[in-house]
Amino acid sequence: MKEVSNIYNCPFNLSSFSHYTSMSSRVLRIYSPLLPPSKFITNPKNNICSSLKSQNKETVISLSSILRVIPDWADGIKEERMQKKRSLYNHEDWVQHRSSLRHVRHFMSSLSSRVVLSLIPPVIAFTSVAAVVATYNSAVSTWHLLPDFFPILRASPLPYQLTAPALALLLVFRTEASYSRFEEGRKAWTKVIAGTSEFARQVIASVDRREDDTNTAIKNALMQYIMAFPVSLKCHVIYGSDFLKDLQHLLDEDDLAVILGAPHRPRCIIEFISQSLQLLHLEESKRTVLESKLSCLHEGIGICEQLMGIPIPLSYTRLTSRFLVLWHLTLPIILWDDCNWIVVPATFISAASLFCIEEVGVLIEEPFPMLALDEHETFYDWSAQLLRDIEKMHVLCGEGALMGFFNMLKRGIYPDVRFFLVYLLAAMMG
Repeated sequence: MKEVSNIYNCPFNLSSFSHYTSMSSRVLRIYSPLLPPSKFITNPKNNICSSLKSQNKETVISLSSILRVIPDWADGIKEERMQKKRSLYNHEDWVQHRSSLRHVRHFMSSLSSRVVLSLIPPVIAFTSVAAVVATYNSAVSTWHLLPDFFPILRASPLPYQLTAPALALLLVFRTEASYSRFEEGRKAWTKVIAGTSEFARQVIASVDRREDDTNTAIKNALMQYIMAFPVSLKCHVIYGSDFLKDLQHLLDEDDLAVILGAPHRPRCIIEFISQSLQLLHLEESKRTVLESKLSCLHEGIGICEQLMGIPIPLSYTRLTSRFLVLWHLTLPIILWDDCNWIVVPATFISAASLFCIEEVGVLIEEPFPMLALDEHETFYDWSAQLLRDIEKMHVLCGEGALMGFFNMLKRGIYPDVRFFLVYLLAAMMG
């Protein structure tokens, strides 16, 4: 057998190769580099190469995990507060909102703001870069700790003066586009609530209260489906929502099980509504009017899903982000001649201001977590009370609406006045 030599000129007889099966693959590579990797015999108990790779991988993972501690912490708090329920403003809230002390209140709550917390990673990073640049320039020009051939990092501010309007326009258009999406989501949800309320009113007005028990049961089930639709749509568009918890007090167990197993729960409820309308004993003209109201529900689903599934063009978002990053990476170099060590607080203020504007645009780009969708549950509670009042009004069949209302008061039954108005309208239409 020929002898092969490695780069260290160490001979190795291939005929005695079997005596070295206990050697690691790393040693075999040194002594026989001409052998293909498949011919190496590795000892899993003494695999130096794999152990080194695993150690390097663990080192990289540990370093990356350390660097991600602050961003992960800030993102966790931000996502947790994104799921916080919003409330509608009342008169007291508006008084506090326009108070002259609002600026003090807003400033004192800065540390608890999710926008400010999300700014911590980029602001710290760019402020650190500014401190490094200032330290390097001082070591070259002032402290003379480095040789003279090291250049001072400085540049003319003219490029920044030319590109500053472009950055301002990018941020303004980005925030404006996000607010347009927020406004579109608010209008879509208002339309869904108004359409659902109008649908429920027409069902109450269209179904004759003197019909048989089967028709009454179908009508009550139909009202439950109508009340459940906005709740299911809210759970559909908000991440982390609990369908079971929100719908269990509105639907029967069998219906709830079918809806929870459906791939698209709001459309499943619309299908239940459509089937219930077909089962009701109604005049064909009234049925057609009620079925036409389903288009409003379908339109609401379409708009909400479009806002959820299609963000602002990603190229625009990436361009704004990259522009901001490059701007603040080179800002200390541009400001060094005029500011010296003041570049550190100047970079901090610039990064905090511009990234804050960009962060607000990103937050309101997804509109539904920012809206007070849960506050509309007062409508669902009112509708449930309406159904209970309907059950009570059935004992007064044959009486006029006004006489029936006062008779209910005499018997100690106190229905909602809004129900009386709906009932009176139904009597007039009948």
